[in-house]
Amino acid sequence: MNALPTKEESTMDAHDAHQVDGTALRVALWRGLHLQVDPAPHVLDDALGLRLAAPAAGWRERPDMHPEGTRRMRASIVARARFVEDLVTERARDGVGQYVLLGAGLDTFAQRRADPAAGLRVFEVDQPGTQAWKRRRLAELGLDRPDGPRFVPVDFEAGDSWWDGLVAAGFDPDRPAVVASLGVSMYLTREATVATLRRVAALAPGSTLAMTFMLPLDLVGADERPALQATQHAARAAGTPFVSLYAPSDLLALIRETGFRDADHISSAALTARYFGARSDGLRPSGAEGLVVATV
Repeated sequence: MNALPTKEESTMDAHDAHQVDGTALRVALWRGLHLQVDPAPHVLDDALGLRLAAPAAGWRERPDMHPEGTRRMRASIVARARFVEDLVTERARDGVGQYVLLGAGLDTFAQRRADPAAGLRVFEVDQPGTQAWKRRRLAELGLDRPDGPRFVPVDFEAGDSWWDGLVAAGFDPDRPAVVASLGVSMYLTREATVATLRRVAALAPGSTLAMTFMLPLDLVGADERPALQATQHAARAAGTPFVSLYAPSDLLALIRETGFRDADHISSAALTARYFGARSDGLRPSGAEGLVVATV
């Protein structure tokens, strides 16, 4: 799950952090924290994301960075990212040449993965402020290459169309693509999610959607319910409440109804078996977040 920014965080990080979404920063820090506090083998190696975020000194002392208190959320963040990157790699080998990140945040796939990224056209869709901040940081790090990702700034609050922006940036609707939407669906109404699903389902055959979702409280283990309740409370207080939670079966039915050929639920147990099975430290992803993969 994605956690929410606090008012204090807006002044804690360098490089005019008030222009970048606090959740995007936090996700990048958690990915970096995984490298620093969790023993090898690491599920995801994203040291670059930490450089991009450029947190203020003492960032690991923040309450939302507590190594023990954030273990399961941190594991979910790296597990879902690793799963999608593995999926993109697999599809690229099959000839898929476009990768779209809806709500890209501070993702660094395009900078870290020369192969298969070199054979992909990567499109990053996000709010204008976050993208402007990210592009400035990439330039400061010497990573703003002409062949880098194509940025698609979309002001969702103003009603901008992510699809129109994507096509204007050079996306080819007639060629298959992988579309990833991570940590977004719980902030969208059911109607908005349906509209996005229908749009992706209309892509060229061979396209794939990977999307995370939050489970209702009664489907979450008792040990995680207090943390989920606290996160939901913080979301409401920050003005970005969770508005859509899904049981896996309900979301799979919705995906199929919107036109996808097939869909599968990737549970936290499946992610644990795939990426954490050989670990002896008990690190495993949260059961409060699920992942679905749908094909066109």
